[in-house]
Amino acid sequence: MTAGNPALPPCDPVGLPEQPIPIWHGEFAADPHAAYLELRRRHGELAPVEIAPGVAAILVLDRDVAQQILFEDERYPVEPGVWERGVTRTCPVRSLFGGRPDALRSDGVAHTRYRGAVTDALKDIDQFALGRSSRDTAKDLINTFCHRGTADLLHEFAIPVTSAVVGEMLGLPPTSAQQAFAATTALYDSSDPGTAHQVLIEAMQEAIQQPQPGPSVISTLMRHPARLSEHEAAHALAMLYSLGTELTWCLISLTLLTAMTENPEDGGLSIRDLIDETLFTDPPMATTGPRFARQMQLMHKHEIQPHVPVLISLAACNRSVAGDTTGNRSHLGWGAGRHACPAQPQALIIAEQAVGELLDALPDIKLAIPADQLPWRPTPFRRALQSLPATFRPAPLLPPT
Repeated sequence: MTAGNPALPPCDPVGLPEQPIPIWHGEFAADPHAAYLELRRRHGELAPVEIAPGVAAILVLDRDVAQQILFEDERYPVEPGVWERGVTRTCPVRSLFGGRPDALRSDGVAHTRYRGAVTDALKDIDQFALGRSSRDTAKDLINTFCHRGTADLLHEFAIPVTSAVVGEMLGLPPTSAQQAFAATTALYDSSDPGTAHQVLIEAMQEAIQQPQPGPSVISTLMRHPARLSEHEAAHALAMLYSLGTELTWCLISLTLLTAMTENPEDGGLSIRDLIDETLFTDPPMATTGPRFARQMQLMHKHEIQPHVPVLISLAACNRSVAGDTTGNRSHLGWGAGRHACPAQPQALIIAEQAVGELLDALPDIKLAIPADQLPWRPTPFRRALQSLPATFRPAPLLPPT
């Protein structure tokens, strides 16, 4: 398989042997696993896809191939370099794939510096305090709807619990947190993600200049030996906030969906097993990337051309391995390699506490509509619900902690 020349306009999939398959529309989002199976049947481990109208890329569908790419930073760096210089400013994914001074879009020495500051700041978080905050926030939210017998578990629970806890964890003042939330929700759902990301950076710069009392990720970042500038620290915080909120609230809502559609014959899974089952079957980060090969690579009889976006379908790669997934944590839900999620422990704490509190308080909760009628966001990058309507027996308010 060959891919397009990066010097060509980004919205012209020239050079591909077949018209790439669109994976950015609502039909794909409704049943991505059927699309992955068809792509694998037609193309094998790597497939030509369209990730936005007219924007071609290579999608990896096999776990072994994904592992080779994710652990080969020299051959498949994340820095967009040549690709970014060859695309127009109107390319729909330019702002999402473009270079930034953060751990997500850097390689080599720069990545080591940015990643080290982020991981050290996360290590300083009091996990007991984070768990307590997650439980208390979850209980407060449950008390706003438990008497009704109905709720949208995405907008009334998963999103607000995650946004509140992550904002507090990072040390964001209320105004910055509100701006950051609005920008994050617009990153993938607006027609101008570049402007949304700039608003997010400005919110983080404001937060740095208005430090909150007590320990926080902001305070650790600003005194770290890596000596990040305020601009670099703002990008680190923007990365942590946007990914930490969106992916965690998706994980919470998808795990609740797993719980409500669980086969009774399975005997009931623990909260952690429900989370890992979700990360196997429907990881919130459905597609990671991009990587850009430095030079042409031959992979399983496929040619990967240099400087073309190579995306890893975590969901498809997980399903490419046969076997029972119950209690199995070998999934790629957190990514892999040097660019794997640095905030896995914190995301797990928030998700476990939130899901646990809700299922304990409302044990008979069930979907309000058939699962195949749930609305999904039309994006290839996230497995994200648009709503999660549920019903349950009205319950009394939870007692204060």
